[in-house]
Amino acid sequence: MQSMLIDGEAWEASSGARIEVLDPANLEILDSVPAAGAGEVNRAVEAAERAFSGWSRVVANERASMLHEIGVRMREHQAALIDLLTREEGKPRVENEEEVEWSANTFDYYAELGRHEVGQVLPPGASSQFNFTLKEPYGVVACITPWNYPIMLLAWKLAPALAAGNTCVVKPSELTPLSSLYFAEHCLSHLPPGVVNVVTGTGLDAGEPLVAHPSVAAIAFTGSLETGQRIASLAAPQMKKLHLELGGKDPMVIAEDAEPEKAARALAYSSLLNCGQVCTSTERVYLPRARASEFTEALVEHVRSLRLGHGLDAGTDIGPMIEGRFRDKVEAQVAEATAQGAKLLIGGRRPESSLAGAFYEPAVLTGVDHSMRIMREETFGPAIPLMEYEDFDQAVALANDSPFGLGASLLSSDPDRIKRFFEGVQAGTIWINDPLTDNYAGPFGGMRLSGGSRELGQEGLDEFRTTKHVHWDFSTEPKDFWYPYD
Repeated sequence: MQSMLIDGEAWEASSGARIEVLDPANLEILDSVPAAGAGEVNRAVEAAERAFSGWSRVVANERASMLHEIGVRMREHQAALIDLLTREEGKPRVENEEEVEWSANTFDYYAELGRHEVGQVLPPGASSQFNFTLKEPYGVVACITPWNYPIMLLAWKLAPALAAGNTCVVKPSELTPLSSLYFAEHCLSHLPPGVVNVVTGTGLDAGEPLVAHPSVAAIAFTGSLETGQRIASLAAPQMKKLHLELGGKDPMVIAEDAEPEKAARALAYSSLLNCGQVCTSTERVYLPRARASEFTEALVEHVRSLRLGHGLDAGTDIGPMIEGRFRDKVEAQVAEATAQGAKLLIGGRRPESSLAGAFYEPAVLTGVDHSMRIMREETFGPAIPLMEYEDFDQAVALANDSPFGLGASLLSSDPDRIKRFFEGVQAGTIWINDPLTDNYAGPFGGMRLSGGSRELGQEGLDEFRTTKHVHWDFSTEPKDFWYPYD
Protein backbone atom coordinates (compact mmCIF):
# COMPACT_ATOMS: atom_id res chain seq x y z
CA MET A 1 0.00 0.00 0.00
CA GLN A 2 1.48 3.26 -1.20
CA SER A 3 1.31 6.65 0.55
CA MET A 4 1.34 10.22 -0.72
CA LEU A 5 4.32 12.52 -0.21
CA ILE A 6 3.60 15.80 1.57
CA ASP A 7 6.28 18.01 3.10
CA GLY A 8 8.80 15.19 2.87
CA GLU A 9 6.63 12.70 4.76
CA ALA A 10 4.26 9.87 3.85
CA TRP A 11 0.58 10.76 4.12
CA GLU A 12 -2.71 8.93 3.91
CA ALA A 13 -6.12 10.27 2.96
CA SER A 14 -8.10 11.38 6.00
CA SER A 15 -11.12 9.53 4.63
CA GLY A 16 -9.19 6.27 4.51
CA ALA A 17 -10.40 5.75 0.93
CA ARG A 18 -8.01 4.15 -1.54
CA ILE A 19 -7.79 3.62 -5.30
CA GLU A 20 -6.74 0.28 -6.74
CA VAL A 21 -4.20 0.34 -9.56
CA LEU A 22 -4.49 -2.40 -12.19
CA ASP A 23 -2.11 -3.97 -14.69
CA PRO A 24 -3.92 -3.13 -17.96
CA ALA A 25 -2.56 -6.26 -19.65
CA ASN A 26 -4.07 -8.81 -17.27
CA LEU A 27 -6.30 -6.68 -14.96
CA GLU A 28 -4.45 -7.88 -11.85
CA ILE A 29 -4.33 -5.47 -8.89
CA LEU A 30 -0.83 -4.05 -8.57
CA ASP A 31 -1.33 -1.90 -5.48
CA SER A 32 -3.50 0.86 -4.08
CA VAL A 33 -2.98 4.55 -3.36
CA PRO A 34 -4.78 7.06 -1.13
CA ALA A 35 -7.79 8.88 -2.58
CA ALA A 36 -6.90 12.44 -1.60
CA GLY A 37 -9.46 15.17 -1.09
CA ALA A 38 -9.37 18.92 -0.54
CA GLY A 39 -7.79 18.52 2.92
CA GLU A 40 -4.73 16.67 1.64
CA VAL A 41 -4.43 19.04 -1.32
CA ASN A 42 -4.50 22.03 1.00
CA ARG A 43 -1.80 20.48 3.21
CA ALA A 44 0.41 19.83 0.14
CA VAL A 45 -0.02 23.35 -1.22
CA GLU A 46 0.77 24.87 2.18
CA ALA A 47 3.94 22.77 2.35
CA ALA A 48 5.00 23.92 -1.12
CA GLU A 49 4.23 27.52 -0.21
CA ARG A 50 6.39 27.33 2.93
CA ALA A 51 9.25 25.78 0.96
CA PHE A 52 9.12 28.36 -1.82
CA SER A 53 10.90 31.22 -0.07
CA GLY A 54 13.92 29.04 0.64
CA TRP A 55 14.00 27.10 -2.64
CA SER A 56 13.63 30.20 -4.82
CA ARG A 57 16.71 31.69 -3.12
CA VAL A 58 18.93 28.65 -3.57
CA VAL A 59 21.74 29.71 -5.90
CA ALA A 60 21.47 28.34 -9.42
CA ASN A 61 24.62 26.22 -9.19
CA GLU A 62 23.31 24.44 -6.11
CA ARG A 63 19.91 23.85 -7.69
CA ALA A 64 21.69 22.48 -10.75
CA SER A 65 23.59 19.98 -8.62
CA MET A 66 20.34 18.78 -7.04
CA LEU A 67 18.67 18.38 -10.45
CA HIS A 68 21.67 16.41 -11.71
CA GLU A 69 21.32 14.19 -8.64
CA ILE A 70 17.75 13.39 -9.71
CA GLY A 71 19.11 12.12 -13.03
CA VAL A 72 21.74 10.04 -11.22
CA ARG A 73 19.17 8.44 -8.96
CA MET A 74 16.82 7.73 -11.86
CA ARG A 75 19.56 5.74 -13.56
CA GLU A 76 20.28 3.88 -10.32
CA HIS A 77 16.58 2.94 -10.09
CA GLN A 78 16.14 2.48 -13.81
CA ALA A 79 15.24 -1.22 -13.70
CA ALA A 80 12.57 -0.76 -11.02
CA LEU A 81 11.07 2.26 -12.80
CA ILE A 82 10.92 0.43 -16.13
CA ASP A 83 9.25 -2.60 -14.57
CA LEU A 84 6.70 -0.46 -12.72
CA LEU A 85 5.91 1.66 -15.78
CA THR A 86 5.37 -1.46 -17.88
CA ARG A 87 3.08 -3.05 -15.32
CA GLU A 88 0.89 -0.04 -14.57
CA GLU A 89 0.75 1.63 -18.00
CA GLY A 90 1.17 -1.25 -20.46
CA LYS A 91 3.80 -0.07 -22.94
CA PRO A 92 6.41 -2.66 -23.96
CA ARG A 93 9.55 -2.60 -21.85
CA VAL A 94 11.67 -1.12 -24.66
CA GLU A 95 9.42 1.95 -24.81
CA ASN A 96 9.70 2.43 -21.06
CA GLU A 97 13.48 2.13 -21.22
CA GLU A 98 13.36 5.12 -23.54
CA GLU A 99 10.93 6.97 -21.25
CA VAL A 100 13.18 6.64 -18.19
CA GLU A 101 16.35 7.66 -20.04
CA TRP A 102 14.57 10.61 -21.65
CA SER A 103 13.32 11.72 -18.26
CA ALA A 104 16.73 11.48 -16.58
CA ASN A 105 18.30 13.47 -19.41
CA THR A 106 15.58 16.11 -19.07
CA PHE A 107 16.70 16.82 -15.50
CA ASP A 108 20.32 17.02 -16.67
CA TYR A 109 19.35 19.42 -19.46
CA TYR A 110 17.43 21.81 -17.22
CA ALA A 111 20.07 21.57 -14.49
CA GLU A 112 22.42 23.33 -16.90
CA LEU A 113 19.90 25.60 -18.60
CA GLY A 114 18.62 26.81 -15.23
CA ARG A 115 21.96 28.40 -14.35
CA HIS A 116 22.52 29.96 -17.75
CA GLU A 117 20.71 33.28 -17.22
CA VAL A 118 17.97 35.01 -15.20
CA GLY A 119 17.27 37.93 -17.51
CA GLN A 120 19.09 40.42 -19.68
CA VAL A 121 20.53 43.93 -19.66
CA LEU A 122 18.65 46.36 -21.93
CA PRO A 123 19.86 49.51 -23.69
CA PRO A 124 18.94 52.46 -21.41
CA GLY A 125 16.92 55.47 -22.49
CA ALA A 126 19.39 57.93 -20.95
CA SER A 127 22.98 57.94 -19.72
CA SER A 128 21.89 57.99 -16.07
CA GLN A 129 19.68 54.92 -16.41
CA PHE A 130 20.19 51.17 -16.07
CA ASN A 131 17.53 48.84 -17.48
CA PHE A 132 17.40 45.08 -17.03
CA THR A 133 14.94 42.21 -16.75
CA LEU A 134 14.67 39.51 -14.12
CA LYS A 135 13.03 36.15 -14.83
CA GLU A 136 11.54 34.96 -11.57
CA PRO A 137 9.59 31.86 -10.48
CA TYR A 138 5.82 32.02 -10.11
CA GLY A 139 5.61 30.23 -6.77
CA VAL A 140 3.63 27.01 -6.28
CA VAL A 141 3.11 25.08 -9.52
CA ALA A 142 0.48 22.35 -9.89
CA CYS A 143 1.78 19.57 -12.17
CA ILE A 144 -1.15 17.45 -13.36
CA THR A 145 0.11 14.55 -15.44
CA PRO A 146 -1.52 11.93 -17.71
CA TRP A 147 -1.29 8.16 -17.66
CA ASN A 148 0.37 7.49 -21.03
CA TYR A 149 3.88 8.77 -20.10
CA PRO A 150 3.70 9.11 -16.31
CA ILE A 151 7.38 9.88 -15.69
CA MET A 152 8.46 11.64 -18.87
CA LEU A 153 5.61 14.14 -18.95
CA LEU A 154 6.19 14.78 -15.25
CA ALA A 155 9.89 15.42 -15.94
CA TRP A 156 9.02 17.85 -18.74
CA LYS A 157 7.12 19.93 -16.15
CA LEU A 158 9.02 19.29 -12.94
CA ALA A 159 12.56 19.82 -14.24
CA PRO A 160 12.03 23.33 -15.69
CA ALA A 161 9.71 24.35 -12.84
CA LEU A 162 12.33 23.42 -10.23
CA ALA A 163 15.19 24.90 -12.26
CA ALA A 164 13.29 28.19 -12.36
CA GLY A 165 12.91 28.18 -8.57
CA ASN A 166 9.27 27.09 -8.21
CA THR A 167 7.96 24.49 -5.78
CA CYS A 168 5.48 21.88 -6.97
CA VAL A 169 2.45 19.81 -6.09
CA VAL A 170 2.15 16.81 -8.41
CA LYS A 171 -1.19 15.12 -9.11
CA PRO A 172 -0.57 12.01 -11.26
CA SER A 173 -3.32 10.18 -13.07
CA GLU A 174 -5.22 7.82 -10.78
CA LEU A 175 -4.60 5.12 -13.42
CA THR A 176 -0.78 5.28 -13.16
CA PRO A 177 0.28 6.83 -9.82
CA LEU A 178 2.71 4.11 -8.70
CA SER A 179 5.68 5.12 -10.84
CA SER A 180 5.30 8.77 -9.78
CA LEU A 181 5.27 7.81 -6.11
CA TYR A 182 8.28 5.53 -6.53
CA PHE A 183 10.11 8.29 -8.38
CA ALA A 184 9.36 10.81 -5.64
CA GLU A 185 10.42 8.44 -2.85
CA HIS A 186 13.67 7.24 -4.42
CA CYS A 187 14.79 10.09 -6.68
CA LEU A 188 13.63 13.29 -4.94
CA SER A 189 14.37 12.60 -1.27
CA HIS A 190 17.48 14.83 -1.31
CA LEU A 191 15.36 17.91 -2.05
CA PRO A 192 14.25 20.12 0.87
CA PRO A 193 10.89 19.07 2.35
CA GLY A 194 7.92 20.61 0.57
CA VAL A 195 9.73 21.43 -2.65
CA VAL A 196 7.94 18.55 -4.40
CA ASN A 197 4.75 17.03 -3.01
CA VAL A 198 2.66 14.24 -4.56
CA VAL A 199 -1.06 13.83 -3.96
CA THR A 200 -3.01 10.95 -5.48
CA GLY A 201 -6.69 10.92 -6.32
CA THR A 202 -9.25 11.63 -8.98
CA GLY A 203 -9.55 14.78 -11.01
CA LEU A 204 -12.78 15.74 -9.28
CA ASP A 205 -11.66 15.13 -5.69
CA ALA A 206 -7.99 16.11 -5.87
CA GLY A 207 -7.37 17.81 -9.22
CA GLU A 208 -10.05 20.47 -9.01
CA PRO A 209 -9.20 21.60 -5.45
CA LEU A 210 -5.57 21.84 -6.55
CA VAL A 211 -6.41 23.96 -9.60
CA ALA A 212 -8.70 26.25 -7.62
CA HIS A 213 -6.41 26.68 -4.60
CA PRO A 214 -5.60 30.40 -4.21
CA SER A 215 -1.94 29.71 -3.39
CA VAL A 216 -1.32 27.81 -6.64
CA ALA A 217 0.16 30.35 -9.02
CA ALA A 218 0.62 28.22 -12.15
CA ILE A 219 -0.90 25.03 -13.53
CA ALA A 220 0.94 22.67 -15.89
CA PHE A 221 -1.37 20.06 -17.41
CA THR A 222 -1.19 17.46 -20.17
CA GLY A 223 -4.41 15.73 -21.12
CA SER A 224 -7.67 16.01 -23.00
CA LEU A 225 -9.15 19.17 -24.46
CA GLU A 226 -12.24 18.81 -22.28
CA THR A 227 -10.23 18.61 -19.06
CA GLY A 228 -8.04 21.50 -20.18
CA GLN A 229 -11.10 23.62 -20.79
CA ARG A 230 -12.38 22.74 -17.32
CA ILE A 231 -9.04 23.72 -15.78
CA ALA A 232 -9.06 27.01 -17.68
CA SER A 233 -12.55 27.83 -16.43
CA LEU A 234 -11.56 27.12 -12.81
CA ALA A 235 -8.33 29.11 -13.09
CA ALA A 236 -9.77 32.12 -14.92
CA PRO A 237 -11.22 33.99 -11.90
CA GLN A 238 -7.75 34.05 -10.28
CA MET A 239 -5.90 34.71 -13.59
CA LYS A 240 -3.47 31.86 -12.96
CA LYS A 241 -0.64 31.07 -15.32
CA LEU A 242 -1.76 28.15 -17.52
CA HIS A 243 0.58 25.70 -19.21
CA LEU A 244 -1.67 23.36 -21.22
CA GLU A 245 -0.93 20.62 -23.74
CA LEU A 246 -4.26 19.30 -24.92
CA GLY A 247 -3.71 16.62 -27.51
CA GLY A 248 -4.25 16.62 -31.22
CA LYS A 249 -5.25 14.93 -34.43
CA ASP A 250 -1.88 14.77 -36.13
CA PRO A 251 -1.62 14.23 -39.89
CA MET A 252 1.03 12.44 -41.90
CA VAL A 253 1.43 13.20 -45.58
CA ILE A 254 3.23 10.57 -47.62
CA ALA A 255 4.64 12.18 -50.76
CA GLU A 256 4.73 10.48 -54.12
CA ASP A 257 8.53 10.08 -53.98
CA ALA A 258 8.51 8.09 -50.70
CA GLU A 259 9.44 4.39 -50.61
CA PRO A 260 6.47 2.15 -49.63
CA GLU A 261 8.31 -0.24 -47.27
CA LYS A 262 10.07 2.56 -45.39
CA ALA A 263 6.86 4.59 -45.28
CA ALA A 264 4.99 1.61 -43.84
CA ARG A 265 7.47 1.28 -40.97
CA ALA A 266 7.48 5.02 -40.22
CA LEU A 267 3.70 5.21 -40.33
CA ALA A 268 3.13 2.13 -38.16
CA TYR A 269 5.54 3.48 -35.54
CA SER A 270 4.00 6.95 -35.47
CA SER A 271 0.47 5.57 -35.30
CA LEU A 272 0.89 2.57 -33.00
CA LEU A 273 3.59 3.61 -30.50
CA ASN A 274 2.15 2.99 -27.02
CA CYS A 275 -0.84 1.39 -28.74
CA GLY A 276 -1.65 4.72 -30.36
CA GLN A 277 -2.00 6.39 -26.98
CA VAL A 278 0.30 9.32 -27.69
CA CYS A 279 -0.84 12.93 -28.08
CA THR A 280 1.30 13.18 -31.24
CA SER A 281 0.18 9.85 -32.72
CA THR A 282 -0.46 9.99 -36.45
CA GLU A 283 -4.26 9.84 -36.65
CA ARG A 284 -4.83 11.09 -40.21
CA VAL A 285 -2.86 9.74 -43.19
CA TYR A 286 -2.84 11.21 -46.70
CA LEU A 287 -1.59 9.13 -49.63
CA PRO A 288 -0.98 10.22 -53.26
CA ARG A 289 -3.72 8.69 -55.34
CA ALA A 290 -1.30 7.55 -58.05
CA ARG A 291 0.57 5.30 -55.61
CA ALA A 292 -2.00 4.74 -52.85
CA SER A 293 -2.30 1.00 -53.45
CA GLU A 294 1.47 0.48 -53.08
CA PHE A 295 1.64 2.32 -49.77
CA THR A 296 -1.52 0.65 -48.49
CA GLU A 297 -0.34 -2.88 -49.29
CA ALA A 298 3.05 -2.27 -47.66
CA LEU A 299 1.38 -0.91 -44.51
CA VAL A 300 -1.08 -3.78 -44.16
CA GLU A 301 1.71 -6.32 -44.57
CA HIS A 302 3.83 -4.60 -41.92
CA VAL A 303 0.98 -4.20 -39.43
CA ARG A 304 0.14 -7.89 -39.88
CA SER A 305 3.60 -8.77 -38.52
CA LEU A 306 3.24 -6.83 -35.24
CA ARG A 307 2.70 -8.81 -32.04
CA LEU A 308 0.33 -7.97 -29.21
CA GLY A 309 1.13 -9.00 -25.63
CA HIS A 310 2.15 -8.04 -22.14
CA GLY A 311 4.82 -5.37 -22.16
CA LEU A 312 7.15 -7.53 -20.08
CA ASP A 313 7.04 -10.41 -22.58
CA ALA A 314 9.95 -10.65 -25.01
CA GLY A 315 8.91 -9.92 -28.56
CA THR A 316 5.86 -7.78 -27.71
CA ASP A 317 5.45 -4.88 -30.11
CA ILE A 318 2.13 -3.49 -28.91
CA GLY A 319 0.69 -3.69 -25.42
CA PRO A 320 -2.87 -3.13 -24.24
CA MET A 321 -4.86 0.06 -24.09
CA ILE A 322 -5.01 1.53 -20.61
CA GLU A 323 -8.70 0.73 -19.96
CA GLY A 324 -11.73 -0.74 -21.65
CA ARG A 325 -13.50 2.61 -21.99
CA PHE A 326 -10.66 3.92 -24.17
CA ARG A 327 -10.91 0.84 -26.37
CA ASP A 328 -14.66 1.41 -26.60
CA LYS A 329 -14.00 4.86 -28.08
CA VAL A 330 -11.71 3.46 -30.78
CA GLU A 331 -14.20 0.69 -31.60
CA ALA A 332 -16.99 3.25 -31.92
CA GLN A 333 -15.00 5.45 -34.32
CA VAL A 334 -14.03 2.46 -36.48
CA ALA A 335 -17.60 1.16 -36.52
CA GLU A 336 -19.01 4.57 -37.49
CA ALA A 337 -16.46 4.95 -40.28
CA THR A 338 -17.25 1.55 -41.80
CA ALA A 339 -20.96 2.25 -41.54
CA GLN A 340 -20.35 5.44 -43.52
CA GLY A 341 -18.47 3.67 -46.30
CA ALA A 342 -14.90 3.17 -45.09
CA LYS A 343 -13.28 -0.23 -45.65
CA LEU A 344 -11.52 -2.08 -42.83
CA LEU A 345 -8.46 -3.81 -44.30
CA ILE A 346 -7.01 -5.43 -41.19
CA GLY A 347 -7.54 -5.55 -37.43
CA GLY A 348 -10.21 -3.46 -35.76
CA ARG A 349 -11.25 -6.18 -33.33
CA ARG A 350 -10.49 -7.66 -29.93
CA PRO A 351 -7.99 -10.52 -30.27
CA GLU A 352 -9.28 -14.06 -29.92
CA SER A 353 -6.76 -15.15 -27.31
CA SER A 354 -6.17 -15.44 -23.59
CA LEU A 355 -5.20 -11.77 -23.33
CA ALA A 356 -7.39 -10.38 -20.56
CA GLY A 357 -6.67 -6.66 -20.85
CA ALA A 358 -8.02 -4.00 -23.19
CA PHE A 359 -6.16 -5.31 -26.24
CA TYR A 360 -7.20 -4.22 -29.71
CA GLU A 361 -5.80 -5.32 -33.04
CA PRO A 362 -4.57 -2.26 -34.97
CA ALA A 363 -7.13 -1.15 -37.52
CA VAL A 364 -6.18 0.05 -41.01
CA LEU A 365 -9.00 1.73 -42.95
CA THR A 366 -9.36 3.17 -46.46
CA GLY A 367 -12.13 5.18 -48.03
CA VAL A 368 -12.31 7.68 -45.16
CA ASP A 369 -13.01 11.41 -45.46
CA HIS A 370 -13.31 14.43 -43.21
CA SER A 371 -17.01 13.92 -42.59
CA MET A 372 -16.12 10.92 -40.40
CA ARG A 373 -15.40 11.25 -36.70
CA ILE A 374 -12.27 9.13 -37.06
CA MET A 375 -10.76 11.95 -39.15
CA ARG A 376 -11.98 14.82 -36.95
CA GLU A 377 -11.84 13.83 -33.28
CA GLU A 378 -8.86 12.52 -31.33
CA THR A 379 -8.88 8.71 -31.37
CA PHE A 380 -6.01 7.96 -28.97
CA GLY A 381 -5.79 4.35 -29.98
CA PRO A 382 -4.47 1.92 -32.62
CA ALA A 383 -6.33 3.03 -35.76
CA ILE A 384 -4.76 4.16 -39.06
CA PRO A 385 -7.24 5.83 -41.47
CA LEU A 386 -5.91 6.35 -45.01
CA MET A 387 -7.24 9.08 -47.32
CA GLU A 388 -6.09 9.80 -50.87
CA TYR A 389 -5.14 13.20 -52.33
CA GLU A 390 -4.73 14.44 -55.89
CA ASP A 391 -1.82 16.89 -55.59
CA PHE A 392 0.51 18.17 -52.88
CA ASP A 393 -1.32 21.46 -52.38
CA GLN A 394 -4.44 19.48 -51.54
CA ALA A 395 -2.45 17.36 -49.09
CA VAL A 396 -1.27 20.47 -47.24
CA ALA A 397 -4.82 21.82 -47.14
CA LEU A 398 -6.12 18.51 -45.75
CA ALA A 399 -3.40 18.48 -43.10
CA ASN A 400 -4.57 21.93 -41.96
CA ASP A 401 -8.24 20.97 -41.97
CA SER A 402 -8.47 20.40 -38.21
CA PRO A 403 -9.03 22.54 -35.10
CA PHE A 404 -5.94 20.90 -33.58
CA GLY A 405 -2.33 21.74 -34.37
CA LEU A 406 0.05 19.72 -32.24
CA GLY A 407 2.30 18.02 -34.81
CA ALA A 408 2.46 16.97 -38.45
CA SER A 409 4.69 14.57 -40.40
CA LEU A 410 5.90 14.34 -43.96
CA LEU A 411 7.70 11.48 -45.70
CA SER A 412 9.61 12.83 -48.69
CA SER A 413 13.09 13.53 -50.09
CA ASP A 414 11.94 16.37 -52.33
CA PRO A 415 13.24 19.74 -51.00
CA ASP A 416 10.45 21.67 -52.72
CA ARG A 417 7.71 19.57 -51.12
CA ILE A 418 9.47 19.66 -47.74
CA LYS A 419 9.71 23.47 -47.74
CA ARG A 420 6.10 23.87 -48.84
CA PHE A 421 5.07 21.52 -46.06
CA PHE A 422 6.88 23.08 -43.09
CA GLU A 423 5.95 26.58 -44.23
CA GLY A 424 2.34 25.76 -44.99
CA VAL A 425 1.23 23.37 -42.24
CA GLN A 426 0.03 24.93 -38.99
CA ALA A 427 1.40 22.75 -36.20
CA GLY A 428 3.79 23.16 -33.30
CA THR A 429 6.18 20.44 -34.48
CA ILE A 430 6.92 19.41 -38.05
CA TRP A 431 8.62 16.05 -38.53
CA ILE A 432 10.31 15.26 -41.85
CA ASN A 433 11.11 11.53 -42.28
CA ASP A 434 11.49 10.99 -38.51
CA PRO A 435 8.08 11.17 -36.82
CA LEU A 436 7.59 11.55 -33.06
CA THR A 437 11.23 12.28 -32.26
CA ASP A 438 11.86 14.96 -29.62
CA ASN A 439 14.86 17.15 -28.87
CA TYR A 440 15.68 18.42 -25.37
CA ALA A 441 16.69 21.79 -26.85
CA GLY A 442 13.69 22.03 -29.17
CA PRO A 443 10.31 23.30 -27.95
CA PHE A 444 7.34 20.93 -27.98
CA GLY A 445 3.75 22.16 -28.03
CA GLY A 446 0.81 22.95 -30.24
CA MET A 447 -1.41 25.54 -31.82
CA ARG A 448 -5.14 26.25 -31.67
CA LEU A 449 -7.07 23.64 -29.61
CA SER A 450 -3.85 21.74 -28.89
CA GLY A 451 -2.85 24.58 -26.55
CA GLY A 452 -0.23 27.26 -27.00
CA SER A 453 2.29 26.29 -24.33
CA ARG A 454 5.75 24.84 -24.89
CA GLU A 455 7.74 22.14 -23.13
CA LEU A 456 11.47 21.43 -23.55
CA GLY A 457 14.05 23.91 -24.77
CA GLN A 458 14.52 27.46 -23.55
CA GLU A 459 10.82 27.99 -24.13
CA GLY A 460 10.02 25.21 -21.66
CA LEU A 461 12.01 26.97 -18.93
CA ASP A 462 10.45 30.35 -19.65
CA GLU A 463 6.97 28.85 -19.24
CA PHE A 464 7.75 28.64 -15.51
CA ARG A 465 9.26 32.13 -15.15
CA THR A 466 7.61 35.53 -15.09
CA THR A 467 9.50 38.58 -16.34
CA LYS A 468 10.15 41.71 -14.29
CA HIS A 469 11.56 44.90 -15.84
CA VAL A 470 13.75 47.06 -13.58
CA HIS A 471 14.16 50.72 -14.62
CA TRP A 472 16.85 52.30 -12.47
CA ASP A 473 17.85 55.95 -12.81
CA PHE A 474 21.03 56.83 -10.91
CA SER A 475 20.05 60.49 -10.83
CA THR A 476 17.66 61.75 -8.18
CA GLU A 477 17.16 65.13 -9.87
CA PRO A 478 13.59 66.10 -10.89
CA LYS A 479 12.81 65.36 -14.53
CA ASP A 480 12.00 68.20 -16.87
CA PHE A 481 8.85 66.41 -18.07
CA TRP A 482 7.29 66.29 -14.56
CA TYR A 483 4.61 68.75 -13.39
CA PRO A 484 4.17 71.61 -13.71
CA TYR A 485 4.18 71.76 -17.50
CA ASP A 486 5.68 74.86 -19.06
